[in-house]
Amino acid sequence: MLNYNLPRYLPSAEELPDSDETPVDNELQELIPGLLKAILLILWAERMDWFFGVDMGIYYHPDEPAIVPDGFLSLGVERFYDEELRPSYVLWDENVVPQLVLEVVSPNYRKEYTAKLDQYAKLGVLYYVIYSSRRRRKPRLEVHKLVNGSYELQPGNPVWLPEIGLGIGCERGNYSGVTREWLYWYDEEGKRYPTPKEQIQQEVQRAQQEAQRAEQEALRAQQAEQRAQLAEQRAQQLAEQLRALGIDPDNLG
Repeated sequence: MLNYNLPRYLPSAEELPDSDETPVDNELQELIPGLLKAILLILWAERMDWFFGVDMGIYYHPDEPAIVPDGFLSLGVERFYDEELRPSYVLWDENVVPQLVLEVVSPNYRKEYTAKLDQYAKLGVLYYVIYSSRRRRKPRLEVHKLVNGSYELQPGNPVWLPEIGLGIGCERGNYSGVTREWLYWYDEEGKRYPTPKEQIQQEVQRAQQEAQRAEQEALRAQQAEQRAQLAEQRAQQLAEQLRALGIDPDNLG
């Protein structure tokens, strides 16, 4: 919940700009959070209590400009308002501060490790995730957790986020035709959740395996029927041979 002293009359999301109109510096700032959202759309397809924004303005005060992270996740909100979808994320309408915010560090450094870290802490964002593929001597992925009003860096890759029920981490993979390091969601045991393409491939593979099993079952049934027919033919031949010898095969008992 919000702790701000807000004016009495507040604008709605439709009355506020939907972004700060600052273009992203490179594709990764769109593709990385876009992949995380795409995975959630499959993983949480049946859930309607979450929202993942990509390059969307977060308004915390009507007289202040929006904060526009590369990505953010909120739980306990409506996934869809209506068919027009959200133009922006307005805290006094949503009444839920995002649990996770993601910043992908661009070639033009925008204070992701300093001013933005303080800003998200004041806002009350539980997890602040920073990713920079250009780092060499420090971790490329940092996950900060808000503890007693300040952020503490969490160890490991991936990092489990118990309040969200997901882990987040980075590893090499292929997305959108590009093989490189990407951010992914993980389960509590550290197993990576599949991308949409991988999910489709797994479904196709499962369907092929089911078809193969069905084909094998049909082949086994056909072979069993052929064996039964062969046994019946042999029994008939034996009965004919016995009759030729004057023996009634139906009264052998």
